Amino acid sequence: MATAGKVIKCKAAVAWEAGKPLSMEEVEVAPPQAMEVRVKILYTALCHTDVYFWEAKGQTPVFPRILGHEAGGIVESVGEGVTELVPGDHVLPVFTGECKECAHCMSEESNLCDLLRINVDRGVMIGDGQSRFTIDGKPIFHFVGTSTFSEYTVIHVGCLAKIDPEAPLDKVCLLSCGISTGLGATLNVAKPKKGMTVAIFGLGAVGLAAMEGARMSGASRIIGVDLNPAKHEQAKKFGCTDFVNPKDHTKPVQEVIVEMTDGGVDRAVECTGNADAMISAFECVHDGWGVAVLVGVAHKEAVFKTHPMNFLNERTLRGTFFGNYKPRTDLPGVVDMYMRKELELDKFITHSVPFSQINTAFDLMLKGEGLRCVIRMDE
Repeated sequence: MATAGKVIKCKAAVAWEAGKPLSMEEVEVAPPQAMEVRVKILYTALCHTDVYFWEAKGQTPVFPRILGHEAGGIVESVGEGVTELVPGDHVLPVFTGECKECAHCMSEESNLCDLLRINVDRGVMIGDGQSRFTIDGKPIFHFVGTSTFSEYTVIHVGCLAKIDPEAPLDKVCLLSCGISTGLGATLNVAKPKKGMTVAIFGLGAVGLAAMEGARMSGASRIIGVDLNPAKHEQAKKFGCTDFVNPKDHTKPVQEVIVEMTDGGVDRAVECTGNADAMISAFECVHDGWGVAVLVGVAHKEAVFKTHPMNFLNERTLRGTFFGNYKPRTDLPGVVDMYMRKELELDKFITHSVPFSQINTAFDLMLKGEGLRCVIRMDE
């Protein structure tokens, strides 16, 4: 392409400081270096993680920064040493990676790549410690290796999943983060068998993706647990058969669920990040075979407390990161599940805005409205 090897000037939404609306700027995007790829982003969605680091209340503030990590795009050019991607390939950027060489990547049981696992404080490329974004020669920092709130971005090849070019990027972009996280927690970690009962704690986009996994698995009963009664109606589209609001009960919600299910659910998936919900999710599974999976990220001081007897009675507690999917190896198959109409994605998309109105997406998420807002980069 004519732009390969040259600096590209394009539009990006820059976070100059914590909590201030993003500002549309012209940025210079440098060509990709060794093992890097420059990608034209076509669609990006807003995930709660973007808002969390934009607010920067509980972590190291890194500004000015280009946020964004849930997206879909097309390869514009590749750096030295990149062999498995070529210009024109359709890709999903992922906030964690797969180098294919470390102990984790070589293990069938892990997706926590030593080289490319998520680093929220790093604002530069791993290869040379420099940013590929500048404004008037001054560096603008990257975010989790993706920075998709820019028309062009530079990403390590290990953080890009090559997908079916027929797949609509405005839908499958959701698989680059939240939907895969919840879906995989159920399909890869909880692994409910057909006819089992499943409880899902927290009915945001990730929780509903976990619920979608339960629906796809043929669960006989899917219990949604959330403090917001408005979530019940929406959850029905994802297979929810029962709804429990802990606020409606005087006893702990795990006791309510154990009574409802004659001893507990077969599987529980927790997607809130609240330690009490994590404990409830574990304590509501059936003895002998129950499995609870933790997805939500708790705050630094959080502690998980339960009686050891709960384990001795053969309950299992598991954790997961990015749904246990290896980004490059496994995501193409998740896209194929959508293409075969086994996985439904359209119902997760409740809003769509042009790139110029990206701050509207932030407003919607801060108000708790909708699930996913897809941002159209070409408008």
